[in-house]
Amino acid sequence: MTGPHLDAPVIGLDLGGTKIAAALVGADGTVRARHTLPTPATEGAEAVLDALAVAARAVRTHGTVAIGVAAAGVIDPAAGTVTSATDTIRGWAGTALAAGLATRTGLPVACDNDVRAAAATELADLGDDGTLIYAAVGTGVGGAVAASGRVLHGAAGIAGHLGHLPSPEADGLPCTCGAIGHLEAIAAGPAITAHCARLGGEPADRLQTVAERAAHGDPHATSAITLGARATGRALGGLANALGPHRVVVAGGVPRIGPLYWDALCTAFAAELMPPLRALRPQPPRSGADAAVLGAAVLPRTLPLHQPHTTGVPS
Repeated sequence: MTGPHLDAPVIGLDLGGTKIAAALVGADGTVRARHTLPTPATEGAEAVLDALAVAARAVRTHGTVAIGVAAAGVIDPAAGTVTSATDTIRGWAGTALAAGLATRTGLPVACDNDVRAAAATELADLGDDGTLIYAAVGTGVGGAVAASGRVLHGAAGIAGHLGHLPSPEADGLPCTCGAIGHLEAIAAGPAITAHCARLGGEPADRLQTVAERAAHGDPHATSAITLGARATGRALGGLANALGPHRVVVAGGVPRIGPLYWDALCTAFAAELMPPLRALRPQPPRSGADAAVLGAAVLPRTLPLHQPHTTGVPS
């Protein structure tokens, strides 16, 4: 199969560590139906594949021809597999994502890393030479890099994993990947929440609680949020010096907690820039919270499709 007919609707699935978002997307990019459900992240890969299939069925309509999955982890689109993953989703590494979902739904499936899929939606107006840095800060810290108008996959599909850059602010802290001192360990939502408690604040069950405390002047909450923001800003500013991007996008749930976070990130980012880049500033995604699910819906038209009842060999 070379790709679905351009007039046919496609299902886009955005799989994160916390939730699965599904959308039925027309050829014109219009979202025709939506559904969300929690990710059964602690129940194993088979349960996650089952949940993806449930989400797809919830938005599927007559004439739907394919599914695109934007998934957490290091994804190999050609093999349709998860080549590596943190323990955010238990047992996710090694999963035959495309073949498993195609068999469950009866539809061909294309897949890629969630942040790369979202980043592709930002490239349209950058031109053939566009260079982009795209960060997604949520349950984890993901990323994507595009050069010459193309999103880079890199060896083993690992390109763009910005959360695993060394970060001075995370010195001594264990990362979900098993290493020590990576950006994700201080900048992701759960990391900010945990750091607030380490600073002496009351333990919280989620980042939004920390943000609400900061809004009421809690110094521990304020410090945890601004430290995570500064760490992200510094890392992105250094990357900007190395890559010379035309645009830097910061997406995900964490940046949406409010101006305290965003202002600290932008200030730290600007402080790192070399003179030719001094006017560059991070921007929110142009597709808003739909960036990953819309990017997922594009995947069946741009990446190998994996058919039902196969062993994962693309068509």
